[in-house]
This record gives sequence, C-alpha cells and structure tokens, in this order.
Amino acid sequence: MATKRFLKKSLQTNRFLSRWYVLGFEMLLVGISFLISLLIRFNFNWSIASSELYETQMSFTVLIYFLSYLSLNVYSSSLRHTNLSDIVKIFNANTIALFILSGISANNRYLFKGTLDAIDVPLSVNVINYLLSMGLITASRILAKFIYHRIFYYKLPTKNILIYGAGAAGSITKDVLDKDTTCNYNIKGFIDDNKTKQGKILGGVKILSQRYALNPSFLDDNDIDELILSINKLSAPRKRKIVDKCLSLDLHVKNVPPFQTWINGELSARQITRVKIEDLLDRKPIQLEKENVKREVQGKVLLVTGAAGSIGSEIAKQLVLYKPKKLIILDQSETGLYDIERHLHPIYDPNQTQLEVIIGDISNKTRIEEVFREFTPDIVYHAAAYKHVPMMEKNPSEAILVNVCGSKNIADAAVKYNTEKFVMVSTDKAVNPTNVMGASKRLAEIYIQSLGKTTQCPTKFVTTRFGNVLGSNGSVIPLFREQIEKGGPITVTSDRITRYFMTIPEACQLVLEAGAMGKGGEIFVFDMGEAVKIIDVAKKMIKLSGLIEGEDIDIKITGLRPGEKLYEELLNNEENTIPTHHPKIMAGKVREYVYEDVILQYESLFRKINVDDHKLIAKVKDIVPEYVSNNSIFEELDKKNKLV
Repeated sequence: MATKRFLKKSLQTNRFLSRWYVLGFEMLLVGISFLISLLIRFNFNWSIASSELYETQMSFTVLIYFLSYLSLNVYSSSLRHTNLSDIVKIFNANTIALFILSGISANNRYLFKGTLDAIDVPLSVNVINYLLSMGLITASRILAKFIYHRIFYYKLPTKNILIYGAGAAGSITKDVLDKDTTCNYNIKGFIDDNKTKQGKILGGVKILSQRYALNPSFLDDNDIDELILSINKLSAPRKRKIVDKCLSLDLHVKNVPPFQTWINGELSARQITRVKIEDLLDRKPIQLEKENVKREVQGKVLLVTGAAGSIGSEIAKQLVLYKPKKLIILDQSETGLYDIERHLHPIYDPNQTQLEVIIGDISNKTRIEEVFREFTPDIVYHAAAYKHVPMMEKNPSEAILVNVCGSKNIADAAVKYNTEKFVMVSTDKAVNPTNVMGASKRLAEIYIQSLGKTTQCPTKFVTTRFGNVLGSNGSVIPLFREQIEKGGPITVTSDRITRYFMTIPEACQLVLEAGAMGKGGEIFVFDMGEAVKIIDVAKKMIKLSGLIEGEDIDIKITGLRPGEKLYEELLNNEENTIPTHHPKIMAGKVREYVYEDVILQYESLFRKINVDDHKLIAKVKDIVPEYVSNNSIFEELDKKNKLV
C-alpha cells in the first residue's frame, strides 16, 4: 500500500517522467534493440556483437533515432495518454531513421568505397532493429499507460456510459473521457443510426444499434449510468426523441457542444454537460439573410434602446458584427450597460465601429432629445420596455409611462431627427391583451403605426412580435432551474397553460431580418413553432436534473397570476398575415389608426398617469377595446363596459 501511495503521488507531480526522461528511456530501448539485432544477425555470437566497430555503429544508430524522434516531437506526448496518433508518430520516426541509416549504408558502398564503415550498419541489422525498437517502445508506452491507470484510477468512481454517435465527435469524446482524471469512465458501447457502422469496433468499443442498446435489459446488465450525445449535426426533433427515450428509461443524458465552442479547437470533459431544457425546445436553426442585414446596417449609426436587457443586449451583439459606423447602446441600468459593454469589447473592431454607452430613461423626453440631437441615428432598434406581467398589473402607471410614453418619446425623436428606420420589439401579449403590460405594448404599436402613416414622415416604422424567449430575464426556465436547485417545489400557475418559445439569438436574428425587409407600417409576426405546455417543461426539467417527481421534488399548481392568459396569440381575429420572402416571418395586416385621433386619445391617457389607476386603465380599454382583463382587479371595468 505504501508503494502504491508513493507511485500515485509521483504520477500526479509535474516532475514525473518529463519528456526528456521519456526520450532518453526510449533511446535506451533503441540501443538495447540494436544489441539484440546484432545477436540475431550473428547467431548470438557475443564476441562479434560486442566489438568496438558495432559499439560505434550502435551509438550512431541511437543518434539518428534521437534526431528523428526529436524532429517529429514523438517525445512531447504524455505516456499516460498514449493513443493511436502517438503510435503512428513512433512508426513515422522509426521509418525515417531506417531510411537514413539504409541510405548511409548504400552510399558507403557505392560512393565512398567503404570509407564510412564505422557508421555503415548492415541492412539486416537496421531492419531487425527498426521492427524490434518500434515494438519495444510501443509496448513500453502501453504498459506505462496501463500502470498509470491501474494506480491512479483504482479509487476513482466508475461510471458505465454509452456514447450516441460513432463519428469523429464520438471518437474524440471517448479519447477525452479516457483522459479524464475525475472519473473512471467505462464506455460500454457506441450507438449509431448508420446501419453500416453497427457491429463494427471503434477504439476498442463496439458500435450498437439504438434498439439493442436502449432497452432495459441491456442497460441493467451493463449497469449503464448515462448516455452522452456526441453528434455534431443533430436536429432538434431527433435530439428530443433520443432524450425522451433516455428519460423514459431513467437514463441521465449529457451533451457534447458543437465544434465551434470547443476551447482552442479541443474538447474538454468539463464541456460535456447535462442536456438542458433549452436544447430540447430549440428548433432548426434559422437561415438568416445576412447580406440583407449587412446592406441595411453596415457603416450606419445605430441606436439600441433597452440594451442592458436580454433582447436588447443580444441585438447589440449581433449588430456590432456587421461593422456599423457607430453603435449607441442606451438603458437606465448602469450595471447592465457595464456588462454588455464588457461583452462587446472583444467582438468589435474599434477602428471600424465606435461604441457609445448612454445611461438614460426613455420616459425622460429631454434626455432622449439630447441623445438624438448628438448622434442622429440612422436606425433605431427599440427594445426598452417593462415586460413583467404581474408587476405591471400592480404598477399600471409605470407601464404606461415607460412602454407607451417612452416609446412615443423615442418615435417622435426619430421623426424629428430624420431617422431612416425604427424597429420596435413587441410581444404576442399585445394581441387580445388580458393584462396591463400587453395592452401597453399594443398602445405603443398603435402610436408608431399611426405616426408612420402621416404625410412626409421620413421614418419607416416596423413592428416585430414574438412570444416567450428562452432564458430571458423573468422567463419561466430560469425560475424553474432555481426552484430545482433549492429542492422545490416547482410552481406552475395552471396545468393547462401553454406558451410559445424561441431562443434569444433566434428572436434577435428575426428582428434584424424583419427590420431589413420592412418598408414601413408592417407588423411582422414570427413562426414560433408549436405551443408547449408549461407543466410538461417542468416535468422534463425534473427528469433532466436526475430527480423523480413526487419523490425528490414536487410540482405545485398556484393558479393564474393577475393578467395571465392560458395561451398566447400572435394575431387577433381581425388580423391576417401575408407571407414574406423569409419562411419564418409573416407580415400581419392590421387595423389602421388616424394619427390625429391617436394623439388626442393619448394626451387624455397621459394626464391620468399617477393620478387614478382605474381611470387610467379605463382609458386604455377605451382605446384598445379588445383588452379584457383576466384574473385582475381591473376586471370590474369590463363588467361596467358590458352594462353600458
């Protein structure tokens, strides 16, 4: 036991078998194999083999092998991580040495007439030494690796796993797991859908079919703990199907990230993480018409409001890659602006793009006027808004002040300073709104649409609508994750509630694309895919965390929150869509409003801010008649309207 502890401690030190020691040891093996080769060549006659001439030839042979190994960096690889590529290096180095020695021998006979006998090694000895030294060095490395694993891994936890994908990514994943020093991974098989691969061996591990490997008897017999998905181009529907199958078998699932995210082009075991719910709700990647966006924004002055938020910050990150002349990021949160500024610095070229960081509140008309007067932006991406439904239900004056009055301030300044285009980020909650937040966003839509229809308006106003964004501030996924980490319960407002989901990058890509194609006056709605039941999301997140619902953690139904809908819509009954050139984007044909009428209505609305919430919301309902409150203190206003 003491010897084992000493060896294990030695193996963990940086001094253990430095590359020069390894090279020296392997050259010793070359010398030993040379002696054995001489003995074989001369029928084990030691007196001939030990002559001074052959001692000189042995030294020269070792020197040639040394230089060959040095030139190919054979010595640089770690013994304990020896793999096929290292064996190939040894083969190449030995082959080069053989050719050099054989070439010297041939030249000595035909060009130098025997004057180089001291270094003229017999061809038979060269060939025997070539084969013998290669075998000894390869065997020594494999033995060293075996000893290291036996000593170092004997106390590490063992985990039996399957790797889904027998391609290049799967092979690399196996190599990474073999080298991992935190766990002893026992790979029981590869799984691949390609029938031509099934039954073959990859890295000493058999390739299996999904039907054979993912069945209870095989998993139980081999005590499989988890499955690692290692396919570079795996479609989201296929990934969902595989994960659902694994979850039904109580099998933990991990995911190898795409090649592009590997650190310095190399995969690390730390990058192999549990599959997240975002991975399963994600859909086929959007093919963005980048040239359209590039023509729209390159070399121009761009303003992003709400740039510290999840949507605004991602819009800023994507825009800066198109090399605008100037990018202005505006928000009232200094901490959020600091964070996005820090993220932008490594990804943009200050010689081509100037970054301006502005702290300001969009409801402050004077501040907004200052920003537009100083920078005169060509395009505005308006993402600043309050969006938390229950909070806005309790603070309706703030919702109207920021989401409506603030949007009006930005839009008016855009027109005054001849902004070319104004792209507003809206929400599906603006359709048949049941809450203050959704109604406030609909009011903002109405204002910019009517403003854009006025004569001689220099600005093209474009609106984009989409649903819930995965991982955005206040979304349900981070909430569920936090509740799981705390041991639960997970709170779901209703077992019938459904939502559309979209990733942040996907949503922002569509905003840029819609903004580029917009001619003014459109409301673009995005293809959000299939609506997802929130309770199903919660259940899947529990399984992905390796927990069991009802035993490890509970789901609690809390009832709908103030203003919350059971389902969301992208268009109301009076709105229709027409297709665009992008399959994920549709243009909504919506009711038009007269600007002069809107101004009169909004002036009356703004006078009620921070005066009387009920009168304020009554006025909102007057302007947006489809706004019917749900589970809210403002439902009584709808009853009064019915009586009238």
